[in-house]
Amino acid sequence: MENIALIGIDLGKNSFHIHCQDRRGKAVYRKKFTRPKLIEFLATCPATTIAMEACGGSHFMARKLEELGHSPKLISPQFVRPFVKSNKNDFVDAEAICEAASRPSMRFVQPRTESQQAMRALHRVRESLVQDKEKTTNQMHAFLLEFGISVPRGAAVISRLSTILEDNSLPLYLSQLLLKLQQHYHYLVEQIKDLESQLKRKLDEDEVGQRLLSIPCVGTLTASTISTEIGDGRQYSTGGRTTLLGISKRGNKKIRTLLVQCARVFIQKLEHQSGKLADWVRDLLCRKSNFVVTCALANKLARIAWALTARQQTYVA
Repeated sequence: MENIALIGIDLGKNSFHIHCQDRRGKAVYRKKFTRPKLIEFLATCPATTIAMEACGGSHFMARKLEELGHSPKLISPQFVRPFVKSNKNDFVDAEAICEAASRPSMRFVQPRTESQQAMRALHRVRESLVQDKEKTTNQMHAFLLEFGISVPRGAAVISRLSTILEDNSLPLYLSQLLLKLQQHYHYLVEQIKDLESQLKRKLDEDEVGQRLLSIPCVGTLTASTISTEIGDGRQYSTGGRTTLLGISKRGNKKIRTLLVQCARVFIQKLEHQSGKLADWVRDLLCRKSNFVVTCALANKLARIAWALTARQQTYVA
C-alpha cells in the first residue's frame, strides 16, 4: 500500500467502494468495505489524498480522515459525472472520483465543521416549519372558500377564526377541524421562535457569524446561513487579479434570497444610513431603477461578506 498516491471513495449508507491509484494514475487496489472495515483500512494506510463526492455523510467522513492524518478532498457530483467512462457502478464511480480529483483545475468543496452542520440542520428544520405554517393557512383558506367564506390572504384567518365560526353555520366536524388547524398553526409559530432563539445562541459563539452581523441590515438568519455555507473565504484567492461578477445563479438560492432582502431593507432605511456604502447606493439610485440597485447592493453585500471572512475583519462603515 506504500505506492498509493490517491484514493477515491464512492460513499454509501452501509457499503463503501474504494479505488486506489499510484502517482502515474494506474489502478493498484479496489475493494468494497463496510463502514467499520473502511476506517480500519484507512487507519493503516500512509497519509495520502482521499477524494469523495460531496454528498450525505461526506463532511463527517472528511473530518474522520483528517483525524487519521489524510488529506480529504470533496468534489461536487456534477464535476465527477463527466469522468465516468463506462456503465455506471460503484467501482466505476470511485475511479471517476479519482480521475476528477487528479485534475489540477478541479474545484473542491470546503468540508463543514460539526457546528456548521448542526446550524445547517437548524435552518433546514426551520424552513420546513415555515412551509408547514404556510400550508396550514392555505388549507384553512381553501376549506372556508368551499363554503363561500373569503378571508384576506395571510394569517388573518387565524385571528378571525372565532368570529368566522360564530357568524357562519358550518358543519360541526369542519369547525372542529379548523380549530385544530389553528392550534397547529400556533404550535408551529412557537417551534419556529424556539429554533430562531437557538440559532441566535449558536451565532453568538461563531466568530464568522459575528463578523457578518456587523454588515448593515444583515440579521441572524442571513449571517448564520452564510456562515454555514461560505467555509474558508481564502480558499479561492484571485492571485492578484480581481474580477467582480454578480451573484451566481448556480450558487445557494437561499443565500441569494436573503441578500436581496437585506438590500431591500437597507434601501428602505437609506435616509437613516451613513457611510460610503450608503453614499454609493444614493448615487446609484439617481441613475438606475430601484430593482437594479437592489440586485447591485445584494452583490456588494455578498462581496463584503466574503472579504470580512477571508481577511478576518469586522465591517467599518
